Amino acid sequence: MKKADSLRRRIIAAYMTFAIAVSAVFAIIAALAVEGIEDRLVDERLMEVAEWAAPRHSGGMPVQMPAGLTFHHGADIPRSLRGLPHGVVDVKVDGTVLHVFAGSDGKGEFVVVDHDSEYDKIEIVVYSMFAAGFMAFVACSLVLARFLANRIVTPITLLSQAVEDRHDSLPCLDRNDELGTLARAFAGRTGELKQFLDRERFFTGDVSHELRTPLTVISGAAELLMASTEGEPALQAPAERIYRAAREASDVASVLLRLARSPQGLDAPEQSVAELAEYEAARSQALVAGKAVALRYQGGHDFKVRGSRELLQAVIGNLLRNACAYTEQGEVLLRLEQHSIVVEDTGPGLPPAAMARLRGESMPDGDGISSGSGLGLGLVQRICIYLGAELLVRHREGGGTRFDISFPA
Repeated sequence: MKKADSLRRRIIAAYMTFAIAVSAVFAIIAALAVEGIEDRLVDERLMEVAEWAAPRHSGGMPVQMPAGLTFHHGADIPRSLRGLPHGVVDVKVDGTVLHVFAGSDGKGEFVVVDHDSEYDKIEIVVYSMFAAGFMAFVACSLVLARFLANRIVTPITLLSQAVEDRHDSLPCLDRNDELGTLARAFAGRTGELKQFLDRERFFTGDVSHELRTPLTVISGAAELLMASTEGEPALQAPAERIYRAAREASDVASVLLRLARSPQGLDAPEQSVAELAEYEAARSQALVAGKAVALRYQGGHDFKVRGSRELLQAVIGNLLRNACAYTEQGEVLLRLEQHSIVVEDTGPGLPPAAMARLRGESMPDGDGISSGSGLGLGLVQRICIYLGAELLVRHREGGGTRFDISFPA
């Protein structure tokens, strides 16, 4: 999983987005409040002073202004403050911002100037406090978001890890929330699957074990038939077919019995893949006798695979037998490529249902229950999973099918 896609990051991002949005709303409200206070404290103060000073000046009475305020009328108005629009305005003079109220009476224009207002300094302090508060709120929100995300995601991570590692006991089973419900559902489903797989494994092992004895009897009887019918081709050929079929069925039973066991704890000696491939290619030559098909082992770089010899033989042998059975003319090729076993044929190719089954895809509409891949290819697929190998199947250029079995280096 990418970090950007993790649930923890999504929770943190959602919480931080909410926190920043809330902070922005409060910042706008605070800014409007500060501006409103400015209008109330400064602007209305200037207008009140102007309403008091203008009549006194018109009546020839002395105008004594509070500290920091000055009143100018007519020609006494400084040049920098003349011609201002009526009302409260801010004017910058010699680098200093002055709050000025401009108006007029019956004798001309006048201005009231606030030279010493502390509101600008107070406004800077207020905005600085708001900025510091915003940063502190965002930082606290980040800490809280990480804490909440960990509280929410950690049990899910532990649960998924326990399911992945196939632990018998899952966490969160005793919780009364949604996680507890999910954990109990996982536990129930896992238990059902384990029981089903155990039943399947025991059934496969029992059937394979029970078949070995009659197959051994059939093989022995076939050997006696072959020995007693030497020089009689009409009887020798059927006896050989019975013996060969019994041996193949016995090999399949041995493979199924091996697959029914757990891979852990079994002896897994290293096997030479080149030796096994050469042996199976020679053994399968009888399958193309009398057909316009050439079975060739092209060699390649040998490599070692840790696993059961009979399973590796079954993988190669089943692919070769399947290719030889369905190829009527052309060739069947076996070679080794960079920790891979490659089998190619010039046959008609696998039907869509068989191809979908081997690739783990859904069956095409209109196909029957059987995928057409036979027991051999199904065994190959199961053996590859058992050995940790990857089976790739695709159509071969020019017709036919190509199988690649890639083993981990």
